[in-house]
Amino acid sequence: MDIRERYEDFRVTWCAKELLFKSPAGTSRGVMRSRKLWYVEVSGKLKGKTYWGIGECAPLPGLSCDDCTNYETVLSQTCIAWERDRVIPREQLINFPSILMGLETAERSLQGSLSEKGAYALWNSSFFATDDGIRINGLVWMGTAEEMEKRMEEKLRAGFGCVKLKIGAIDFEQELSLIRSLRERYAPAQVELRLDANGAFPPAQALERLHRLAPFGIHSIEQPIRAGQWEAMRDLCEKSPIPIALDEELIGVNRINEKEALLDTIRPQFIILKPSLHGGFSGCAEWERLADARNIGLWYTSALESNVGLNAIAQWASRYSCEHPSGASNRGPEITVRDLNLPQGLGTGQLFVENYTALPLYVEGERLYFRSKLERFEREISRFRETWFDEKTSKVSMQTSGSTGVPQRIDVEKAAMRASAMRTLRALRLKEGDRALLCLPVAYVAGKMMLVRAWEGKLSLEIAPPSLHPFALLTEAPDFVALTPAQAAASYGVEAERRLMEKTRCILLGGGKVDAQLEVQLQSCRGEVWSSYGMTETLSHIALRRLNGSEHEEGYRPLEGVSIKVNGEGCLVIADQLLDIEQLVTHDLAEIAEDGTFVVYGRTDNVVNSGGLKLHLEDLEEKLRTLPFRFVMTSLPDAILGEALVLLVEASPCAREWCKDKGEDLLPNVEVLPSTPLFSLLRTHLPPHCVPKRVFLVESIPTTESGKPARARIRDLVMRLSSICRKE
Repeated sequence: MDIRERYEDFRVTWCAKELLFKSPAGTSRGVMRSRKLWYVEVSGKLKGKTYWGIGECAPLPGLSCDDCTNYETVLSQTCIAWERDRVIPREQLINFPSILMGLETAERSLQGSLSEKGAYALWNSSFFATDDGIRINGLVWMGTAEEMEKRMEEKLRAGFGCVKLKIGAIDFEQELSLIRSLRERYAPAQVELRLDANGAFPPAQALERLHRLAPFGIHSIEQPIRAGQWEAMRDLCEKSPIPIALDEELIGVNRINEKEALLDTIRPQFIILKPSLHGGFSGCAEWERLADARNIGLWYTSALESNVGLNAIAQWASRYSCEHPSGASNRGPEITVRDLNLPQGLGTGQLFVENYTALPLYVEGERLYFRSKLERFEREISRFRETWFDEKTSKVSMQTSGSTGVPQRIDVEKAAMRASAMRTLRALRLKEGDRALLCLPVAYVAGKMMLVRAWEGKLSLEIAPPSLHPFALLTEAPDFVALTPAQAAASYGVEAERRLMEKTRCILLGGGKVDAQLEVQLQSCRGEVWSSYGMTETLSHIALRRLNGSEHEEGYRPLEGVSIKVNGEGCLVIADQLLDIEQLVTHDLAEIAEDGTFVVYGRTDNVVNSGGLKLHLEDLEEKLRTLPFRFVMTSLPDAILGEALVLLVEASPCAREWCKDKGEDLLPNVEVLPSTPLFSLLRTHLPPHCVPKRVFLVESIPTTESGKPARARIRDLVMRLSSICRKE
């Protein structure tokens, strides 16, 4: 007997809901200030226990093929039929895709409730099963040129690497000017631009407009002309210099023979699927199969659903290639059906004043997550706890930071981690019951070692998801915390956080250089503040330097069992009896004092050979440390010098002032001219051979998760900028 037939008291109900937009949403069909949708709830009892599921029906006014006056009548009759027959009447809903999507979602939701995973677990998908999230594009609504530019800036500041620009509401020349302005600031390698014309181009002018847009590196354009003109659209797809994605063209095409005819006639480069508009999930599965067979790319977007619908689409788009009823795979690493490196259009939940509160999805940067940052952090800790206390495994896998190259995974012995943790506890005089705050990523050695110290030393562990402001939610100072210098500097800048930091008994800084300004600020801390030296291979630190108080030191003092020396190239060499390290040759250039302490003054992989002179990037950065903005040094290949020094400046109001040329206010991602005040300042701070040959103003400087300059990514960025920015 089908499990649906075994439910007692099977019920299907619906209710209407109106969602208000935070700001008016401009579309080709007018301005939307609210949108109406319908929730479908289904419930049933098994063995005395009630199970429940929910779905969402969200037709778009003026666009959906099922936007009709008798919508609620059809919905009501459908729910009655499902409750009576216990089977969704799919054939009756072929022309009502939004209702079909809502019922399909509710059915999957009920199954999730029955499986004990919860009513919001719909498919075996990476979106639900992992904490990787889904990459999404930012959306810029139609509006005036000023409004659209402002919205674009907001999306880029939020961290989106792909932005979809809705066009067609204002004069095309104005839109072209806006796109030109954006491209002058952001190269295609930095920001992927998608356009959505919503059918606004007149067919006679469409190809000419596409050719005018092409020089700006457009990823794709959705529906350049109105739907229903198959021959004209086919000609555009053949001749357009910009890949074309079909959207509205798919609406109302619900039978498989019609879908085949459309794709075979138009032959688009992409299709965009919206389950609410394109046949629910079963209809989209047909579109997927047909597109894949014809090598047509696709991605999913929302139709302005609430989080109920967004969650369903996100899980569907990220479902695994083979569903496992148990939710686990015994076939090795699971692969999602779709390429999730292609940004999906699923960030619209932020548009509403109040969404479906029981299912809060989270947008952080350019990713959509099922769980909050705190929940994801707790799950990460839980996974490492299982590994740590698993007596069957003696090793732990961890990732290097990637400060000098691509992050790598290495395996280390638990016994060595335990020994390192106990050594730190002794060195810092931490005791059982002390309150320790974990605010570092557990993927890296620093976060893992904080957990090991807490577990092995029986410390009382508190957690704060990694951010620049780990003290923000605390009301009481911890006894012990490990921070990056970037976290310490940011916390010091907020009075309430600074007070807590000053009361902390022991602060351990690592993962980056402590600059002179921060060291001065940290003198106000009443507890001990230490800077650590180490790396993943040494299981965080093997030496400490006291930064504050009467015991302040200039050099790092090796911990017990550690011996050091400098080789012929000036690099620090480490031996550690405790960790069974015989001779670890680092890339750090160091000097050892008579008392056994050492100072690191640079790295061999951060040395630039320019015109036969070896220039240490850290030394040059230290000479410029008084500059009132963020910067970093790197280099570019040079035909004459071999390597030429380059300065990267992070855009800020102050930085822009220094980079102005004759009053011209520069935007990010441009080259700074030698005639600017900044170059004059560089000439006064640096010897002539150390003055950078080129300076670039950028939106942000790439860093690792711990806040260190990501040197390899910085160099890649400069290589790209050098090819697109104006030359001296």
